Amino acid sequence: MKIIHVVGARPNFMKIAPLMDAVIAHNHSSKRHINQVLVHTGQHYDEKMSRLFFDDLRIPKPDIDLEVGSASHAEQTALIMERFEKVCLREKPTHVLVVGDVNSTIACALVASKLNIRIIHVEAGLRSYDRTMPEEINRVLTDAISDLLFITEKSAEENLKREGVNGDKIFFVGNVMIDTLLKHKEKSQESDILNTLRLKAQDYAVITLHRPSNVDDQNRFKEIFSALNEISGKIPLVFPIHPRAKSSIDKLNGGVNNNITFCEPLRYLDFLKVMSDARFILTDSGGIQEETTVLGIPCLTIRENTERPVTISQGTNKLVGTGKERIVQEAENILYGNTQNSMIPELWDGKAAERIVKILAISEK
Repeated sequence: MKIIHVVGARPNFMKIAPLMDAVIAHNHSSKRHINQVLVHTGQHYDEKMSRLFFDDLRIPKPDIDLEVGSASHAEQTALIMERFEKVCLREKPTHVLVVGDVNSTIACALVASKLNIRIIHVEAGLRSYDRTMPEEINRVLTDAISDLLFITEKSAEENLKREGVNGDKIFFVGNVMIDTLLKHKEKSQESDILNTLRLKAQDYAVITLHRPSNVDDQNRFKEIFSALNEISGKIPLVFPIHPRAKSSIDKLNGGVNNNITFCEPLRYLDFLKVMSDARFILTDSGGIQEETTVLGIPCLTIRENTERPVTISQGTNKLVGTGKERIVQEAENILYGNTQNSMIPELWDGKAAERIVKILAISEK
């Protein structure tokens, strides 16, 4: 077995790291070795941040970097496909492993499918049922052509079977991103980031925004930011700025309260520390909904839907939409002590990657 692991954006690093570690552990204990190659498409590439994430997560330097860079969805997907096809023809993998729902995921899965290389999709079956989200299209299409689908929650199995996926291909293994969080949680407590940002534990909230539907629509962004300004009058906010959000913030022409602290995107261990000690999180990210559930931190998701329903039914997450009144109201509920009971979802125990590699080893016998 020879697997090409694909990463393209920072959330992918957190999902691939435990998988590569699990393969190494398998190879130490088994005569049937799994060869692995790490390909970075360069879909999201910031030299400093990429290097820091690789250092924090102890991921080996990518064997191959496609250096694609930013572009439109069509241009980026096409360029990844063109360059990744050459890699596959040269490396001759038996499997291509993709994670999540970014453009690199669908692009590399399509290449593998055309070359009759088996496709492994980790974090399969998640659905928001909102086809206006590019990530939803990537998820649906990748699942349709994958040979092995590893899921994080039971709702994903129902989604896949409803779409006609054979149940023999579906494996409920847990959440590899939570593997990474649990592995590094204790280490993250050594971070001095709260002092750097002049924050006090439990006396601030965190904002992350990057969805095009939220930050590219200036009217919607103004509505969201009006809510954030009001909330910041009740509790300090810290906002690590995604590049997509920065240009929209600049267009606000100074309409930002002083109680919102802006900073560059944080390295993994620093951000984990900031999340762990926050009063609550305001986000439109998918992964943060999962991380806050495990950390026990209330999460207000600034979207109308989520592809991760277990974070609502069992976790700390609540959908609040994009209107000012609801966002402010739910933030105030948390500040007044009205939080929902939560539990850690099934198999989110730090061993998902280990389960995946065991299944892969058995599948090749």
